[in-house]
Amino acid sequence: MSGKNLEGRKALITGGARGIGAAIAQALARSGAAVMISDILDDAGKASAAEIAKTGAKTGFVKLDVTDDAQWEKAVAATVATLGGYDILINNAGIEITSLVSEIKAEDARRMCDVNIVGTVLGMKHAFRAMRPGGPAGKGGAIVNIASVAATIAFPSIAVYSATKSAVDRMTRVAAMEAGKLGFGVRVNCIYPGLIPTDMGLQLANDIVKVGLAPDVNAAVGSVVEQTPLGRLAEVTDIGNAAVFLCSDEARFITGVGLPVDGGMGM
Repeated sequence: MSGKNLEGRKALITGGARGIGAAIAQALARSGAAVMISDILDDAGKASAAEIAKTGAKTGFVKLDVTDDAQWEKAVAATVATLGGYDILINNAGIEITSLVSEIKAEDARRMCDVNIVGTVLGMKHAFRAMRPGGPAGKGGAIVNIASVAATIAFPSIAVYSATKSAVDRMTRVAAMEAGKLGFGVRVNCIYPGLIPTDMGLQLANDIVKVGLAPDVNAAVGSVVEQTPLGRLAEVTDIGNAAVFLCSDEARFITGVGLPVDGGMGM
């Protein structure tokens, strides 16, 4: 792929303040895209956008709670107005609350479903409305939903999180079918990241120790590495590069798939 293979594209990234979201935003910007950072974290989101602005890429920040329909409408409108269009959505925002099945709290399960499932489908809803013919952007585009290797393996202590990420996979495929059949010109794919040492990933490692599944954090991380044929944890740049590919013309005949970026852990 060329270094600027996303030249002229306009992207909205949810959960773009830090971690995977920030890394994907940076990767898209390096590839020539203009990027709108969205998050519930104002200061961190604005800082993420400021870092991208230093590279000369066009960028901005909009506050977005992905569970709120009205906020999605405003975020999409802000993206179109600020960037001059909208043809890439990275549905990255998500939460993970660790718990053994025997100890799960109903409110935690509902919260994960609300953010990870409802938030993702609302993003696709508003992307379709904006990108399809007759929409305010109206030139088609690409959606990349961030699922997880947890959707493909039985990993203890994250049953509900795994379920929500399996739902992301299923919604991706149905949305891709609808977009194709209805002539929206929008491709929809998802990525299954492996465990990454971001704040969320490290919190999971600590939580695994707390629930008694590992003696310490090093052992928790080591067990993941042992299950990974390539012998290491994922890095945020691995996910960023995969997202760039799926958004690019090199992937123009790819839709409705889940791309594992997990070192083989979920094979």
